[in-house]
Amino acid sequence: MATILNSLLFICVLGLHTLVAAVLTRFLRIRLRTQWGYLFYTTLVGTVTLFITTLIFSGVLNIGINLGDAVTAAIIMIALPLGLGVAIDILYVPPPEEYTLPDTE
Repeated sequence: MATILNSLLFICVLGLHTLVAAVLTRFLRIRLRTQWGYLFYTTLVGTVTLFITTLIFSGVLNIGINLGDAVTAAIIMIALPLGLGVAIDILYVPPPEEYTLPDTE
């Protein structure tokens, strides 16, 4: 049975995963000059990054609740935050092309 503290820590880890996915998406949108390449790299690098942090948080630090099987854990801990992070960056943050930067000499 999940305690209140474990449930709160689980929600914090999900929020952290969403933040990591959004920042990673933004970083790759700024650095890559392709139109669709950042989605490929976000999916690839984001999945690996969230998988590693999931192993650290749930395995080493033993934070969170028991999600049952590996498929459910992968969907909730990796796919859901990755989708939310990408959606937040694409829908709510202006594209990098809209920012004007000063000329550097």
